[in-house]
Parts: sequence; C-alpha cells; structure tokens
Amino acid sequence: MQIKPWISAFRLRTLPLALSVIAMGSFLAAAHGQFRWSVWWLAALTTLLLQILSNLANDYGDSIHGADKGDRKGPSRAVQSGQITPSTMKRAMIVTALLSFVSGLALLWIALGSELKLLLIFLALGVLCILAAIGYTNGKRPYGYAGLGDISVLIFFGLVGVGGSYFLHTQTIDWAVVLPALSVGFFSVGVLNVNNIRDIESDKAAGKYSIPVRVGRSKAVIYHWLLLTAGLFCSAMYVLQNAGGYSSWLFLVSLPLFWKVGRGVQTIEDPMQLDPFLKMMALSTMLFVITFGIGILI
Repeated sequence: MQIKPWISAFRLRTLPLALSVIAMGSFLAAAHGQFRWSVWWLAALTTLLLQILSNLANDYGDSIHGADKGDRKGPSRAVQSGQITPSTMKRAMIVTALLSFVSGLALLWIALGSELKLLLIFLALGVLCILAAIGYTNGKRPYGYAGLGDISVLIFFGLVGVGGSYFLHTQTIDWAVVLPALSVGFFSVGVLNVNNIRDIESDKAAGKYSIPVRVGRSKAVIYHWLLLTAGLFCSAMYVLQNAGGYSSWLFLVSLPLFWKVGRGVQTIEDPMQLDPFLKMMALSTMLFVITFGIGILI
C-alpha cells in the first residue's frame, strides 16, 4: 500500500484547525483552574480522527458527485486521480469512524464517569459529529451541496467543539464561552469560504451550491471580511465583558495575518494562487487561539 496518497487524502494542513477548537475550550477551562490533561489528549485525538474522517469523506463524496473533476483548480484528490479506489476509501471511512467513536467513548468515560444522562447527551453529540463529517458531501442529498456547510462548521467547529470541550473539563456551563466559541467558528467558516471561492467554477459545474456559488465571487469576498470581523469582535466582547487585563488583548497579534488573508482573497482571482491562503487562514486561526489562551492565563 502506498502511503503518500493516504497522507494527501488526510489533508494534514486542516488538522491544526481541528486542534484549535479543542485548544480554545481547554484554555478557557484552564483559566477557571479546571484543566485536565487526560481530557485534552483524548479530545484532541477524537477531534483529529473526526477531521480526518471528514477529509476522507469529502474526497470520496466530491469525486462521486463530480466536484473533483480534472478541471478542478485545487490539489488533486486521491479518488479523483485514481490513487485510491472508491471501495478502499469507503473502507477507510468506516475504520476512521469506528476509531473516532471508540476514542470518543473513552473521552466521555474519563471526563464524565458514570453520569449516565450526560454520557447519553454527549454520545448523541458524538454520533451527530460523525454523521455531519460524512454527510457533507455524501448521500443522496449532501448538505454541503445545498450551501449548508457554513452553518455546520460554525456549529461544530465553534459552539459544539469549544463549548463541549470546555464542559468536559469543567462539567459546568458558562455562557460567556459562547463568544470565543463563535470566534473560532467564524474563522473556521473563513477557511471553508476560501476553499469555496477557489472552487467556484468546478462546484458550479457539479451542482454544489456553496455560498460563493450562490452569491458570486465579489459578495463572497465581502462575506469573508464579515467573518473575520465577526470573529475578532466576539473575542473583543469577551475580553471587555470579563474585565481582562492588557494581556487579554494578546490575540490582536494575529490581526496582520488575518488582514493578509483577507487582502489575498480580495485581490487574487487565479484559483491556483488562492490555494496557499487556505493554509494561512488555518494557521492564523491557530495563532489566534494560542495567543488568546496565553492572554487570558497570564
């Protein structure tokens, strides 16, 4: 078995974004003195497996539905290029789904113990996460093709991911966490938006009605600036409401990178040249989370 096609299918550049979600929830828990390493490691593992599952499912689904044709401007996909057969990819998806489920069960047992009601609630959320990862581009009516990917990312990479990881550390609900959760969610949607702007033509041909396909490139650029602004605004509101010191504004060091991504999306029209800004947007989000977390801890 060749390893390189699988590494490509895993889309490693997306994994820092997945870790950023768990990191934000963990930083917020640590700020309240309730961080647990066991929860961190298992949450990180589960999230990485879910992200890989999503990437494999997208590779398979877009190839089956025609979004990954030869004229696609982004990187070549494993199923599309014939490096991995559809049946082999389906088996890999099943294995990854099972691994994420087992990892999630271990996480819930460590975090929640014998709290049956909470276990069932989070188990349902975990199953929903698996279904969302697969259903984005798969099935008879994949929700990504209906333009619902953005709201899904905002929910799972923002509210569920950050809020859920915070709760698993603390077993408490703090509504203030919604603001930084939304920040990560908006920036994560920004990553998806860059991807969708790059793929406007191939998505349109395949009947994948993403937000940029629906509204056009110029309005999708405005939408991207709104996502960046909303993410920073929510963070600023959190700091102001929680009376943080000067260190709480450390996350502003990520502002130049977000600005560079925004300008790149606005000015670069060649889809191939836009591709590096996907990685830059994900890394900018990770820098934001790290500096935000450090800022609220010191």
